[in-house]
Amino acid sequence: MCADWKDALSSIVASYDPQQIVVVTTTAVYAARSEVAELGYPVLQLTGGETGKSLAAVQQIWDFLLDHHITRRGLMICIGGGMLTDLGGFAASTYKRGIAFLPVPTTLLAMVDAATGGKTGFNYRGLKNVIGTFYSPVQTLISPDWLTTLPPRELLSGYGEMLKTALLDSEALWSRLLQLDLDRMDIAELVPLIDACVDCKRAIVMSDPHESGLRKALNFGHTFGHALEEMSLGAMPHGYAVVYGLIAELYLSVTKLACPRQPLLQLTQLMLHYYGKPQCKCSEHEQLIALMQQDKKNERTAEINCTLLRRIGEPVINQVITPAEAREAWEYLFSL
Repeated sequence: MCADWKDALSSIVASYDPQQIVVVTTTAVYAARSEVAELGYPVLQLTGGETGKSLAAVQQIWDFLLDHHITRRGLMICIGGGMLTDLGGFAASTYKRGIAFLPVPTTLLAMVDAATGGKTGFNYRGLKNVIGTFYSPVQTLISPDWLTTLPPRELLSGYGEMLKTALLDSEALWSRLLQLDLDRMDIAELVPLIDACVDCKRAIVMSDPHESGLRKALNFGHTFGHALEEMSLGAMPHGYAVVYGLIAELYLSVTKLACPRQPLLQLTQLMLHYYGKPQCKCSEHEQLIALMQQDKKNERTAEINCTLLRRIGEPVINQVITPAEAREAWEYLFSL
């Protein structure tokens, strides 16, 4: 966590040719934050949101880099939310076989999720992040300065990912997160929790950078969550989808692995009070299951691979569930 991202950025860019530095951001961030333009580097503005996370947007970045004669010694600074850091990281990893990439996450979700860990990608044929690479940034500049202007919906979305991390980490972190006042989220109280979540994720990533084992635990809540997100065509915030996915996968953790029910009950209360119920018709259950069978985490065609929880702090990876079990978990979620 850096107090002033601009000061931290200055020390990093000092080792690069100023003519080889570009900035990629979104139109919303550029309009709201004059300091992006004041950096003095060429800026590409992209449309934000999941619908903008496409191959066409990747091509825009490639064209921008070529138009500004960026070489393999160039640096691309990405200032924005998780959509942008995922997209920009992919473009950087593939342009001239890889150029330096520096994410500056502007949302809570990006800070604790997308901008940490080196996963990049974009959505393709309606499937979330189905095309992507593993590519480490030169550094990630996380600053609380960006959080002060975030609307409650964005803060709640990021909090959803923090809840997932806490369930993977420890009872202590889970308890600390539950004590946070979500009605008046205090940034000063949030900062050490962000640090704790980022530290937890980095430790997992460092032990398994290419997701061959333990890193799969970070997908907890995402097999069900991504299906809901894809069904909504990007309208559902990622962190909201993760909360719903966590409830479905905690339900399966209880029924399949005898996980204590308390985390499920606590998360359900949070969902009902702050996130609302996900809306879905029974006729859509089969469509959700079909989306789950195409999830990039599956290791065999048409299977459904989940991370489940034996207890807080003890995830169990590579749990293959049947369509009947998936249907039961969806029915539980939608019955709340």
